[in-house]
Amino acid sequence: MRNILLFIFTLSFGGSLNVRSIGSYDTPGLAYGVYLFSSYAYVADGALRVIDVSDPRNPHEVGSYETPGEAYKVYVSFPYAYVADRDSGLRVIDVSNPTNPQEVGYYDTPGEASDVYVSSSYAYVADGYAGLRVIDISNPTNPQEVGYYDTPGGACGVYVCSSHAYVADFGGGLRVIDISNPTNPREVGSHNTPDYAWDVYISFPHAYVAAGRSGLRVIDISDPTNPREVDSYDTPGEAHEVYVSSPSAYVADYSAGLRVIDVSNPRNLHEVGYYETPGYACGVYVSSYAYVAESGSGLGIYQFYGPGIEDNQKRETGKVDLRIVANPIKDKTLLIKNPQKAKKISLYNSLGKKVKDLRLKEGDNSIPVKELPSGIYYLQREKAIIP
Repeated sequence: MRNILLFIFTLSFGGSLNVRSIGSYDTPGLAYGVYLFSSYAYVADGALRVIDVSDPRNPHEVGSYETPGEAYKVYVSFPYAYVADRDSGLRVIDVSNPTNPQEVGYYDTPGEASDVYVSSSYAYVADGYAGLRVIDISNPTNPQEVGYYDTPGGACGVYVCSSHAYVADFGGGLRVIDISNPTNPREVGSHNTPDYAWDVYISFPHAYVAAGRSGLRVIDISDPTNPREVDSYDTPGEAHEVYVSSPSAYVADYSAGLRVIDVSNPRNLHEVGYYETPGYACGVYVSSYAYVAESGSGLGIYQFYGPGIEDNQKRETGKVDLRIVANPIKDKTLLIKNPQKAKKISLYNSLGKKVKDLRLKEGDNSIPVKELPSGIYYLQREKAIIP
């Protein structure tokens, strides 16, 4: 009698089975921000990098522009990329030809431009300790400030929804600014976060705040004058940026990489996937894939397969006790405990193609798999059961 047993494991830098590295591009600088438009990823890494991601498994740079300051975040409203350039304010880059980006205008804000959101003919700049600045960009070659609001903390992130700008204000938590009159922004509500508020994403009626060491905070903003927290999830790292693509929130969690949080019920958050990125996860944008700006390793591209894929091991009860020791595996070595007699084992990739035949010895087995790319793999073991 022959029985076939199936084991599933993942080979990756480190992550759950349902988040997989698809591709990467190591930019020359430290990547902080990323924005997707069409088949290009626009990466702020001290300069503006234009990465062709039409084939996400082979991203490559096609153009760049060296800004005078430190390109930190970017927002694309084609044909322009608006760059928050820290000490050099807001830069307007023509990207109609992605292979040859050119600056056409700028406005040097008084603070440190840390984020930008474009809505209609205005760019809203989170300008550090100079608060929220409202820049008229109806003429991109001559941007002009028309209003501002000096928030109490340090404006790090901004998201515009309807007639309000929501500002992640570092030590000032979340600030809600009425911008119905862009020349006279005024605060109408606020909510203090337990740690520094780095970024905010609006999926009305909730604001999702990346709040550093206190993780992801979900704040009900159905009444903008009275924001109130409804739930939170304390990620293992420091939440720096968040992007919501229902039913999931993707958190750039700095040293803890990319975290995927189920927000289908904003009052019951739970993690459903993660990937420990090789660089510090500082920014994230989701469009089919999760594109992560990783300080120290450039652009990472990841796919989340959904919450249903988990580590899996099927056993013949009372007959077999073969076990994968570490999953995900570490150091490109598959560790298997095999208390039974040595038998043949076959290794398949996610497409069902056999990539390796192995033989197990009794006891502990250490199998090098350094030649294999990251991904999900299947072990199939055939064993003759002796009566």
